[in-house]
Amino acid sequence: MFTYLDSNVRQRLVEQGKLQRINVAGELIPADVQPQEGEAAINVLGPIPLPLQLSDREITVQWYAAVRHTELDKVEELASELRDRGGQKSFAILASSMAVNSVLLVGDRDSWKNPLVRVHSSCMTGDVFGSQRCDCGPQFMTALERISQDEQGGMLIYMSGHEGRGIGLWAKAATYLLQDAGENTYEANRSLGLPDDSRDFRDAASLLKFFVQGNSFRLLTNNPKKIDDLEALGLRDITPVKHVIGVHPANRRYLKAKKAWGHQLSDEDLGS
Repeated sequence: MFTYLDSNVRQRLVEQGKLQRINVAGELIPADVQPQEGEAAINVLGPIPLPLQLSDREITVQWYAAVRHTELDKVEELASELRDRGGQKSFAILASSMAVNSVLLVGDRDSWKNPLVRVHSSCMTGDVFGSQRCDCGPQFMTALERISQDEQGGMLIYMSGHEGRGIGLWAKAATYLLQDAGENTYEANRSLGLPDDSRDFRDAASLLKFFVQGNSFRLLTNNPKKIDDLEALGLRDITPVKHVIGVHPANRRYLKAKKAWGHQLSDEDLGS
């Protein structure tokens, strides 16, 4: 049973401080009060101890799951409809109705002064399948390594709705076929009538405001646009930290296109 389908479980989690709600400014708002219509809010569930196996060692992070309240409302309406018609076996479709982001937190955030942070866009092919057509999988795992070894600690935000720079897995598959026919990653998006980059960092910004608590932070990224987007959403004192890993003959052309688009990558980084 999903916790958001049972009011008793929800209330228990609220009382335990395991279910919290924040606004766009990253401020806590009552989790047991229905937000007003049009009020943006994010539900944060956790912390949940999560042992992770990295390349040569195991670490334990604190996992938080985060979802927009408006999406939970839609899912609750659908769940009620399924229950009324005895369709509980169809509850799996609820998962497709929500983009649930994750926060993997290392260390004591109350002691942070300048934590190390990664905002990572979901990549099924790279993060899960281990594809070398991109550098996403190695970037994800190495970011966790670097954060876990940093004296400040920090956090990784995993953005679930960012597949293919925001176009989704189906369209991403189509861009791969176009790339195989000679287009680069950005040209392929344009051929499909899609933006070069349609990712929305509003939820990431709210989560950063909540967890970083106004402190400066270091961001693992080669993409100046990501910093510009976060600053436009009210975040300050962001120091970029170069994050080049996973360069491979199969993705060198892809990375060269990112370099031409503005990513801070050198020819030396790309081995060319």
